[in-house]
Amino acid sequence: MNLKLRAPRESRQQAHCPSPTPLLRRSFLQSSAKAAAAAILPATLLGQKPGGPDGHDKYYSVTTNERLMREHGIVTRGLLMYGEMIRRIDARQDFPLETAHNVVQIIRKYFEDYHQKLEDDYILPLFHAYYRRQDVLRLYAQKLLDLVIVLEEQHKAGRRLTDRILATLRSLKTQEDRRRLARDLQASIRMYSPHIVREDTVLYPALHIITAPEEFAALGDKFDEIERKTFGTDGFDMYLDLVTGYEKHLGVYDMAQFTAK
Repeated sequence: MNLKLRAPRESRQQAHCPSPTPLLRRSFLQSSAKAAAAAILPATLLGQKPGGPDGHDKYYSVTTNERLMREHGIVTRGLLMYGEMIRRIDARQDFPLETAHNVVQIIRKYFEDYHQKLEDDYILPLFHAYYRRQDVLRLYAQKLLDLVIVLEEQHKAGRRLTDRILATLRSLKTQEDRRRLARDLQASIRMYSPHIVREDTVLYPALHIITAPEEFAALGDKFDEIERKTFGTDGFDMYLDLVTGYEKHLGVYDMAQFTAK
C-alpha cells in the first residue's frame, strides 16, 4: 500500500502551532527528567533505553490495539475542539479560523486518510473473512459483521462531513454559514464518538479471537512500517504535539477547567 499522506502544512508554521521540532523537544524533556531522577534514585531503578540497532523499536514498541486506541485519543481531542468551536458559535463568539481549519485537517489527514485507511485495508477485511469461515460461532460472526458494515458506511459518511466542514470554513461569512458549520461539527461528534468507543470495546478486542497471536503481532509491525513511511517519523508523537498546540490556542488545554463543581 502506498499512502501519500503528509503532515499538515501548518505543522511547519510557528505562529499558530507547536514547535516544528517536536521530537527533539520531547527528547530534551525526557533527558531532563531522567537526569533529575538520577539524582535521587538508584541506577537500577532507572529504565534504560535498550542499545543497539533495535533499541529504538523495543523502547517504543506498542501492541496493535494500543496503537489503534491511542490514535483514537488524538481524534477524540480533535472532537473536543469541535465542541469548543460549536460553543463559540452558539455564544456568537469569534474563534481563530486558521486553528479551526488545522483541527479539521487532523481529522482528515490523521484519522480519515491514515487511521481509517489502515482499518479499511487491514482490520475490517479480517472480519469479513472470519464471517466466511465454517468453524466459527455463526451468531458471533454475524454480530461482528453487522458492526463492520456500519463502521464502513460511517467512514464514507465522515469524509463527506469533513468535506463540507472544510468548504464552509473556506467561505465562512454569514451567521447562516456559522450555523451550518456548527451543525456539521455536531454531526461529526455525534457519529464519531460512538464509532470510536464501539471499536475500542468490541472490534479491537475481537482481533484476539479472530486472528492467531502471530498474525495479531504482525499487524502491529505492519502498521509501524506504514506509519514511518507515511510521516517519516512517529506519527502519533507528531500529531500529539500538534493537537496540544491547537488546544492551547483554543483555550481548552488546561484540564482543571473541566473539573465538575
